[in-house]
Amino acid sequence: MTANFSFECIASCQETKARAGVFQTPHGIVETPRFMPVGTLANVKTITPAQLQDTGAQMVLSNTYHLHLQPGEEIVAGGGGLHKFMGWHGPMLTDSGGFQVFSLSEMRKITEEGVTFRSPHDGQIINLTPERSIAIQNTLGADVIMAFDECPPYPATRQEVEAATSRTYRWLERCIAAHQRPDQALFGIVQGGVYLDLRAKAAEDLKQLNLPGYAIGGVSVGEPPELIAQIVATTAPLLPFDKPRYLMGVGTYREMAVAIASGVDLFDCVIPTRWARHGTAMVQGERWNLKNAKFREDFAPLDETCPCYTCQHFSRAYISHLVRSQEILAYTLLSIHNITELIRFTQKIRHAIIKGTFAQDFAHWLEPSTESSDED
Repeated sequence: MTANFSFECIASCQETKARAGVFQTPHGIVETPRFMPVGTLANVKTITPAQLQDTGAQMVLSNTYHLHLQPGEEIVAGGGGLHKFMGWHGPMLTDSGGFQVFSLSEMRKITEEGVTFRSPHDGQIINLTPERSIAIQNTLGADVIMAFDECPPYPATRQEVEAATSRTYRWLERCIAAHQRPDQALFGIVQGGVYLDLRAKAAEDLKQLNLPGYAIGGVSVGEPPELIAQIVATTAPLLPFDKPRYLMGVGTYREMAVAIASGVDLFDCVIPTRWARHGTAMVQGERWNLKNAKFREDFAPLDETCPCYTCQHFSRAYISHLVRSQEILAYTLLSIHNITELIRFTQKIRHAIIKGTFAQDFAHWLEPSTESSDED
């Protein structure tokens, strides 16, 4: 593996493909399976790095596309690189920008060279190629960087998905050639849409490249939950056992539990902070709308078993009051709790895998999800 990176599986479930591991990076370890909070613009919305550390977060994401547009990667580099610029000293990952370009379907043109699109900030024409994405990420300085890929939409024809998957592989080869920093691990992304044979072929092709890690992309773009589960169950076991496996854009209890049972190690999603900004708390897998009248005089904490700052100091009634008053503190307190909630869930799964009780302890969650995740 790239210098200063390693991955070790320390325990495996005997009834599923779940595993507990340790991913070593230049900025510390990540104990897997693990949920990673999203800090798109070099900040996790509404909370400080110190508060983020208290949630149990070990690895955080930022986004190449957004940081390129604002403030620009050279400014981040001038501030000492992404870790110093945002004051987070643990492991970091940057997305390639491929998903954001995918979401600009009305504003972009895809060619073999790359993607041309119009900036939503100032209308400037921007050309993002595999080489440019890697150069930006090399400048930003995250520990893990992602290959530039083409994420096909759902639904899409087999011909369209096949073309996007083939292009993703050719772009990956260009990303590998362009990558300049041995202190950054480049992960490849498996595409293939809902076509399981295309997913399997893509996984086998990427496996031959002996990358430091592998991601499963192109899910949570509108597919039914049962299809997501099938895609992950087909793809994850085909990826190298001795490398970390990352499922992009997924972060509900059931989605993560089902994916972990297929052998996935890392997850990211914006839902804990997005739901917080809508006055929603995540409590043991349930969604609670704090605007509901039943919380106005409920003086219990959100979750009596939760060690987070929010649950240790404030009541449901107080947070409901803040939400109703549209006070910014409401979003901070809910973000702290929601992030802690998802990280604790993956920590509990890790402990159960090590104890050998995962399949029994989490049987309730090992069913296809009817929930969906969102991009920020």
